[in-house]
Amino acid sequence: MTVLSVLDQSPIRTGVTPAGALEETLRLAEACDVLGYHRYWLAEHHSSNGLAGTAPEIMIGQVAARTKGLRVGSGGVMLSHYSPLKVAETFRMLEALFPGRIDLGIGRAPGSDGLTAHAMTVGPGALDHARYPMQVSDLMGYLAGTLPEDHPFARVRAQPAGDTVPELWLLGSSDQSAQLAAYFGRPFGYAHFISAENGPQIMRLYFDNYRPSADWPAPRAAVAAFVICADTDEEAERLIRTRDMWTVRQRSGVTAPVPTVAEAEAYEFTPEQARLAAYNRNRWIWGAPGTAKAKLDALAAEFGVDELVIVTICPTFEARLRSYELLAGAYGLTPRES
Repeated sequence: MTVLSVLDQSPIRTGVTPAGALEETLRLAEACDVLGYHRYWLAEHHSSNGLAGTAPEIMIGQVAARTKGLRVGSGGVMLSHYSPLKVAETFRMLEALFPGRIDLGIGRAPGSDGLTAHAMTVGPGALDHARYPMQVSDLMGYLAGTLPEDHPFARVRAQPAGDTVPELWLLGSSDQSAQLAAYFGRPFGYAHFISAENGPQIMRLYFDNYRPSADWPAPRAAVAAFVICADTDEEAERLIRTRDMWTVRQRSGVTAPVPTVAEAEAYEFTPEQARLAAYNRNRWIWGAPGTAKAKLDALAAEFGVDELVIVTICPTFEARLRSYELLAGAYGLTPRES
């Protein structure tokens, strides 16, 4: 049975303020809780005019407080920006407030452009990717209180302590991320909506090299996919054009709000932009419920996973909510009481 979850980047639509985008995230989370989705993850992006979610650790508390059955977490915290101890304490705090419901997804990417990534650093510069495995190891040790005795900070304890620990996921779209997740014996989330290149092979690398851990004796994986589901294939096609326009503008360095359908239909692509838009569609799924479900089922089978994390950005909040409603119906999710 396929498990459906949500990844929310808090998109800023044309005519909506960043504060309004965050309010839409809360409204969508409440709706997805009732619809029966399993997880609700909040993304981290910086210095963007199109995405308002800069601090998932804050939004997690807000979403968890307004929902009942959802697991709530980060998709993900960009660990290279932060002290593993501070991240551990933040998520131990969330776990203390909402025991058994908190996920901590972490990633290596900066979640921003190079200049903004540099502005996020403290001191001479950010830790490079070579230090990332050490950060992951330290984070695990702080979360569980299991730093080695010879660790320089072995006496430090991440508070508040408790009987439960946030569920730690490693996220990414590269073979390095998959190998790290396998090495540490942690669940792995593949970001298909970011890159579709060699995705099944990367997931197979994770499964084949998995080292069982005390918390996860067997591998656990999910695939995050961009999806727009509408009542008809034709309506989904109209909506996906706004994604075409948004992403080609982003590639050009224009981080503008999500365009309207009218803006997308009037937009004139350069030949290069048209080729890029066509290429981008290789990692997107759109259509009526039957069409979208068939594509998602094929994706899950290709990756060998039973959990799909759905990313949906639309030009209106109503269209985005409708997309999640239609997918919930297509998969027969069990509704929860509001």
